[in-house]
Amino acid sequence: MISSYTPAADAEVAAAAAKAGADVVRAMYGTRLDRVDKGGGDFATSADIEAEKTILGVLRAARPDDAFLGEEGGRQGGAAGTQREWLVDPLCGTLNYAAGTMLVGVNVALRGGPAAVADPFSGEVFCTDGTTAWLREDGAASSPLAPSAATRLVDVNLDPLARGPYGFRALDMLADPAFDEHFRTRVGSTSLALAWVATGRRAAYVTDGGDVASSVHFAAGIALCRAAGCTVTALDGSPLTPTTRGLLAAADAPTHARLLSIVTATH
Repeated sequence: MISSYTPAADAEVAAAAAKAGADVVRAMYGTRLDRVDKGGGDFATSADIEAEKTILGVLRAARPDDAFLGEEGGRQGGAAGTQREWLVDPLCGTLNYAAGTMLVGVNVALRGGPAAVADPFSGEVFCTDGTTAWLREDGAASSPLAPSAATRLVDVNLDPLARGPYGFRALDMLADPAFDEHFRTRVGSTSLALAWVATGRRAAYVTDGGDVASSVHFAAGIALCRAAGCTVTALDGSPLTPTTRGLLAAADAPTHARLLSIVTATH
């Protein structure tokens, strides 16, 4: 058990939980998976459920008095009056995974604090204590995350294709000549892309979602980006809050400003 409740210790808990979940995801890849229909075309697989159970087991052992919010199991636990809550997305990219595509992430975040994102197939765990961010690879020493816009690659969430509540449609942004002049797009359909922004593999990530700030899908990636020094806002450029819409995370302020101007012009 990791008993200290310091940010550094919480970061180790997050990393251990994310890695444990990633081990389950990797082990079950390519096996026969049961599906649980969530409606609207969304579903979970038995890998999502088993990974979440494993992650919660690690968190409960280290932080028995904390609360937990899992994508599959909902809110659980928590001692009376606790303000500590862990947000768990055990397999971000379920459709990719079910289709045999290795583009998924495992997200674990203490709300407003340390977090970790694990890539089950690369062995990478991206970590933050809320102040600094680093990459830990199997058998290698940790290295600090260094965001960069040099790739000019922008990962975009195109699901759904219809215009969202904010009035933004990703396809309109991609069709804007200003976007084509400065950027190239990639579509991975997993919030693992936020970890790639934090480490310089992507220049930015754009999605038109709902309450992104409190989402189990995005909390860990947002924490990584912020700690790495990225510029992270809602889709309209305002600070992320439970009432804002969407997410624009960029490696640096100039890249963010350029993308924000395109988003503003196309919604």
